[in-house]
Amino acid sequence: MVLKLSQLFLIGLLSTMILSSCYKFPTDNIDFDIARSEILNLHNSQREYHFKKDSIAFANQLSDNFISVNRGEISTPERAATISRYNSYFSSVEFNRWDDVTEPIINFSNDGSMAYTIVNKIVELSYQGQEGEIINDTTHFAWTAIFKKYGEEWKIDCVTSTNKS
Repeated sequence: MVLKLSQLFLIGLLSTMILSSCYKFPTDNIDFDIARSEILNLHNSQREYHFKKDSIAFANQLSDNFISVNRGEISTPERAATISRYNSYFSSVEFNRWDDVTEPIINFSNDGSMAYTIVNKIVELSYQGQEGEIINDTTHFAWTAIFKKYGEEWKIDCVTSTNKS
């Protein structure tokens, strides 16, 4: 297996982020209850963005350094491409359900500058098939989202996503 230099860099970056989150920092000024609430609000907003088909608000949650790991691919999509992709997706489906199977697991780095969520979600949607028929689809997703605090604002730096077949 040959890895490109950019893939090695991304793996190194993710490893550094994970390892640095293990270091113990003073937490005197961190209110983890407030931070947990902020992360949970961002998580819950994603449901609203799907049902309202708001690709711009959805993309606004992602940092300028966003990395996606999905279907065996590592990518760093540009904001415009993300908006276009989600606009196309949102326009082609009707969401019937976008619900957590379990409460998201939320954990923080000791200094409160990073967090991650582990999400277990069922998505039910409908779309029009090639012959005009309505197709209903259900997918069970699981993903990890890594958040980083930029100033006073949380942004998603990385998502690693899977789904059950």
